[in-house]
Order: sequence, then structure tokens, then C-alpha cells
Amino acid sequence: MLMRLSLSFCALAVASACLAGDTKSGPIVIEEIVAKVNNEIVTRSELDKYRRQIEAEIARRQMPADRARELKKTMETDLLRDRIDQLLLVQKAKEMDIKVDQDVSKQLAQLQLKSGISDPDKFQQWVRDESGMSFEDYKQQMKDGLLTSEVVRREVGGRISISKAEAQKYYEEHQKEFVREEQVWLQELLLSTADKDQKGVEAVEKKAKDLVSRARKGENFSTLARDNSDAETAENGGNLPAYQRGLLKKEIEDLVFHESKGYVTDPIRQANGFLILRVVQHDAAGLQPFEVVENEIMDRLYRQRMEPAMRVYLTKLRQEAYLQIREGYTDSGAAPGKDTNWQQVAKLKPQTVTKEEVAERTRRKRLLFLVPVPGTEKTVGLSSSSAPGPAAGK
Repeated sequence: MLMRLSLSFCALAVASACLAGDTKSGPIVIEEIVAKVNNEIVTRSELDKYRRQIEAEIARRQMPADRARELKKTMETDLLRDRIDQLLLVQKAKEMDIKVDQDVSKQLAQLQLKSGISDPDKFQQWVRDESGMSFEDYKQQMKDGLLTSEVVRREVGGRISISKAEAQKYYEEHQKEFVREEQVWLQELLLSTADKDQKGVEAVEKKAKDLVSRARKGENFSTLARDNSDAETAENGGNLPAYQRGLLKKEIEDLVFHESKGYVTDPIRQANGFLILRVVQHDAAGLQPFEVVENEIMDRLYRQRMEPAMRVYLTKLRQEAYLQIREGYTDSGAAPGKDTNWQQVAKLKPQTVTKEEVAERTRRKRLLFLVPVPGTEKTVGLSSSSAPGPAAGK
């Protein structure tokens, strides 16, 4: 096993010249192992890949330059930590025998349905174009995400308990935070009509009306939005922030501010498609009653406790893990007191001998077979299961 691991590290770390024994000019490094996490590794190219993904995501958000620089610096500082976190959680999921293959297939099927591409090859090419990674990498990333989420739910989130009394106490101590102007909380579902001819637009409108009917009959709006919406909020179930009066288009504001919780609008024609809105909550002006903000308070308290609980759990996984970090790299989530110093893989001495050595070993074995009996001139032959005893000299 050690031989196999050592050879795999060597193969990843040096060029073929190393394996061929050409060491006159030294091994040519083609990849650098940054960390060893149990039976897996983190490489420099991996971190570079994730760094590029972070930069692309920050650019996509189009945030102010100062905020973008600050966020990039923070995320780069935690780059190795986050990768080690993920490996530890995925390994834990395998240890717990968590299965998510069906969930992966379901999510890919939903994505394919949403893309409108029925041909498997074209769909995979679409995923490559949209994600900037191979289809297999995208699928693996989706699987790892589901595995880590399930571990976190079972091992951390599921053990956080918040009582109503705690929520009531928080409400009483933070009442100023719940004094608000009139506002509405909304969910959206957008069906795009981009690049559609008249017939295509009519088909989209028909689908929008069908979705409104399903939502009004009680289907979960978050699920409908996740599976059908073309808006960026689809992955978040279509949830939007709270809107006060004056922040929405007048025709939409006049519609939603007159309705109560649970109301679903008819499809609203927009320049880019058909928009469906659902009123999640309608807050009157002034101090909001505890019953109105109870779920919000529960969510706040949960998030406050989740992050430290998560780090405690990940520290425990680090303490139990075989973990080494190469000099020059830092795990910002390192477990206190744990030795993660880099250990070079020992060079393996070739197990070969000369013919003379073989002959000498054979001669010595023959000599050892004849052992003199103390105090006599006799000898006895010894096997691995026998030894001289009181009767040996008789």
C-alpha cells in the first residue's frame, strides 16, 4: 500500500525523466502537491482553477471595485481551507455511506429540461459552455456539493436547536430592528421570451398560465421557480429581498401592495418574458409583531450558531485526519496543536541483490541449520517451531 501511494505521488510530482532514472539535471516538476488529506491530495493547479472561478464569479456580480478587491483577498486567503473542508466532508459522507446518485440524476434532468435541449450531446456541450468546465467535472462538483450538504445537515445543522423562548428574548432585545416602513417580500418566476417568434411567445405564455394555476392550487412555489424560472434567483427558489413603496414599477407595486401573504399574480408581460410574483409577506408600517418576524428571527439565530458550529466540526475532522501542508501554504482553518508539517516521501531502495549475496545467504542458512548442543559435541537440526530442551543431548 505504501509503495503504491509513494509511486502515485512521484508520478504526479515529476516528469517521466524521474521514472526513467534520468536525474542528472534533477526531476522536472510538472505538478506541485500542496496538501495531503487522508488518501487524497490538493494540487497547485486545483487551487489555481478555483481561484479563476472566484475571479469570474466576482466579475459577474459587478460589485464596486473596493468591495471586489476585499472579497477576492478574503476568498483567496481561505482557498486552501475551503478545499480541505470539502475533501474532509466528502470523505465523511463516504464513511457514512451517504448516497446521492439519484439526486444528481434528478438535478441534471431538471437542468436539461430547463435548458430546453433534448439531445444529450448538445446538452453536455451547453453545460461545458455555461460552466467553463467539463461535463464530468460539473457532475462531480454537483455530487460533492450534495454530499457535503447532507453531512452538514446531519452532523451540524440538525443538532442546532432554537426554542421559541430564545426567539422571543431576541425580539425583545432587538425591537428597533423590527420597526419598518411598509414593505413586501416576494418570490419571482420568470419565463424568458428571448429569441422567440410569435408562436414561441404564445407557448411561453401558455406555460406561465399553467404554472400560475399550479401555484394557486398549492404546489410549492419555490420548487416551481427552481425548476422553471429563467431568472438568476431560480436556484434560491425565486426569493427576492424586501421592497418598500417606491422601489418597484408602479404597475407591480399597485398590484402586490394590495394583496396579502400567499397571493400569486397572473403572468405579467415584461420586455424579456412573462413574470409571475408571489407575496411571501406583507409588513405594515411600524413595529412588526413577533408572529410576523418569528421565522426571520429563527433564521438569524440559526445562522449565528451554524458558522461557529461548522468550524468546530471541521476542526474535529482535521484532528482525526492524516493531514500535511507543504511549506509556503497556509490552512486558515488549521486545528490548534495538530502537526501538519510536510513529510517528504522516503526514497525506496531497490530490492535487488547479486548472485554472490544469494549464495552467501544460502550458505549461512545451511550453517545455521546445524546448531551445537552446549557441553557436547552433538548438533541438532532446528525448525522454526522447535528449540533445544532438556532431552536435546540424550
